[in-house]
Amino acid sequence: MKDNSFFLKHILDSIRRIRRYLDGVTFEEFVKDEMRVGATVRELEIIGEAASKLDMDFCASHPEVQWQKMISMRNFLIHQYFGVSEKVVWGTYKNDLDELEKEIMSLLQG
Repeated sequence: MKDNSFFLKHILDSIRRIRRYLDGVTFEEFVKDEMRVGATVRELEIIGEAASKLDMDFCASHPEVQWQKMISMRNFLIHQYFGVSEKVVWGTYKNDLDELEKEIMSLLQG
């Protein structure tokens, strides 16, 4: 059996790193900073990779978490490295990470 908590902790660590990179930064500042964009993309890739390593039964028992969305984002970022949209990356940060962090923390505590 896989140690799901290992992968959940990686997801949570990546979320927290993204926050350190982007909290207090505007979109305009973000798109001008190649290192910040690259680091954020890398953390989103890690989130998706960690999600893909979770036990399928575990994921099925927690359908409230958008596992497939994380995996799909990772695949998109990996295969679109020449044309990653900063708007998509920024939108993920602004719209998805709060809820994901709450869900992952709840799973780790439960």
